[in-house]
Amino acid sequence: MNLIIGRKPVLEAINSGEEIEQIYILYGQHGGIVDAIRIAAKKKGIKCSEVSSDKFKAITTNQNSQGIAAFKSDQKYYSLDEIISSAKKSSYPLILILDSIQDTHNLGAILRTADCSGVDGVIITKHNSAPVNATVVKTSAGATEHVKICSVNNLAQAMKVLKENGIWIAGSYLENSPEENSLSKDYTSIDYKIPLALVVGNEEKGIRRLTAESCDFLINIPMKGKIQSLNVSVATGILLFEILRQRKN
Repeated sequence: MNLIIGRKPVLEAINSGEEIEQIYILYGQHGGIVDAIRIAAKKKGIKCSEVSSDKFKAITTNQNSQGIAAFKSDQKYYSLDEIISSAKKSSYPLILILDSIQDTHNLGAILRTADCSGVDGVIITKHNSAPVNATVVKTSAGATEHVKICSVNNLAQAMKVLKENGIWIAGSYLENSPEENSLSKDYTSIDYKIPLALVVGNEEKGIRRLTAESCDFLINIPMKGKIQSLNVSVATGILLFEILRQRKN
């Protein structure tokens, strides 16, 4: 992680689109640039926390920070074009799309599974998504170093570009409700020997309606127990390895 300190440098970093993971504000700071930082961070979905003097000093190691510090990710991100170009080198391209995954442990576990199942690239949303931080890196068992990750502002637009490049999109409806089952098919009934992007959604809400409407088809994992859905990282693993199993045959 890279530490950015100072009011103006932090604001400039946010506005320039740098991958800021967390902003720390010394308790009691208000007005001018500080308020502008809060507003800009909220718009971009960047976590912003007020902390005590002791914690702030520990974060900044007593550097002259004007009461503002931010951590910038070291994670390398790829463009959507780079992800598509890399995927097209495979016999059957496979891209994983994460629609607003917010838990860092889930994100890390998903990236680990993506690497193990041969995913060509992972697309995440810039807003309302977990940052690729130290927890994600650790949980992924190093997969963040190997999986190509693309961060996009507009997921619907990214999906449109994928379709224009001949990639089919399957959306995972993980909850076992009658309405959703009427819209989606059993995940084992689909032929995955096609250029494919698999979409999995938020831990609580699943994929968003607009995302679902942009999919070519929807799939579900049938449930037999009283709990209505699997953990998203577990469900992602089941789906990816079914795709891998079919493509090996």
